[in-house]
Amino acid sequence: MPDATPPAARATAPGAVSAPAALPGTDPREAARTVLGELGEPPHAPHLPQLPARGPGADPVGRTAALLVDLPVDLQPSGWRFTDAPGRDEERAHAYLRADLDELAEAADGWDGPLVLAVLGPWSLAAAVELPRGERSASDPGARRDVVASLAEGVAAHVADLRRLVPGARPVVQVEEPSLPAVLAGRLPTRSGYGSLRAVDRAEVRAGLRAVVDAVSAAGGEPVVRLAPDEPPLALVREAGAAGVALDVTRLGAHGWESLAATVEDGVRLWAGVLPAVADPPTVAALVDAVRGPWRRVGLPAAGLAGVVLTGTEGLQDLPPDSLRGLLRRLREAGAALAEASGD
Repeated sequence: MPDATPPAARATAPGAVSAPAALPGTDPREAARTVLGELGEPPHAPHLPQLPARGPGADPVGRTAALLVDLPVDLQPSGWRFTDAPGRDEERAHAYLRADLDELAEAADGWDGPLVLAVLGPWSLAAAVELPRGERSASDPGARRDVVASLAEGVAAHVADLRRLVPGARPVVQVEEPSLPAVLAGRLPTRSGYGSLRAVDRAEVRAGLRAVVDAVSAAGGEPVVRLAPDEPPLALVREAGAAGVALDVTRLGAHGWESLAATVEDGVRLWAGVLPAVADPPTVAALVDAVRGPWRRVGLPAAGLAGVVLTGTEGLQDLPPDSLRGLLRRLREAGAALAEASGD
């Protein structure tokens, strides 16, 4: 069996972990200092923190929509919607993002290693943002093309901003696509809720995701696609050219692990979600076994565990802020233990 460790992973030290992007609290300075304080040494990959508790504009949809080029948005009672001109809600989202980047730059002064930016992918964004007439953007072929092109341009600029603010950073962009299975299967509900939108052709979905992945790579970033663990379209992610795939491995069944094994063997790095958003997390041994056990059952070599990055299974935004440091320490200890297991 070929070496299951991707080339990018072989060039870095084992035992890497990455904090979830969504964190508790409303203070971007404290969040950046906490993440860099706990994960600010190689080989770890700290995130640009997201603080949804601040309200609209700090949520994943509004934050990613703020990156779009020439596609203004505004917040309506039903959610984010494309508009003719930028409004206060979009400006608020821009302000939050600028503040977060500035605080990260200060906390990461002198950092030389991976830094992760989390954005919604084109299909989950099109599933969430409405057209001016009120239906989801995913329902309209022209709107879908506009979202893909605009997001690709905006994410490339986002990577450039990070590289300017933190010159030693090696940007990693986590493209979050929780709605991908629903888009492919035609399960997105219409605005009325009484029907579903038509499935989007797989070739179009692959091409749209590939456009954003390629834009990240061209800007000097490493594209990692994050999927929901239910029916993850791993083959599509491989075909789109992602360098890594992130998902909650604790909820993968046997079939999911078989597909994941093929993905890893194809050179895609695994970002394994193992840490749940609970105040009393599992033991280090349990976190390690969530990866090591099924990894061995599907026949992947133990040495490949050195290339796995451990992450949370979901955001930690609903937890008390004072529990964050302990959770990140537990995750860091699990990463070191998993690296040791790679030598077994």
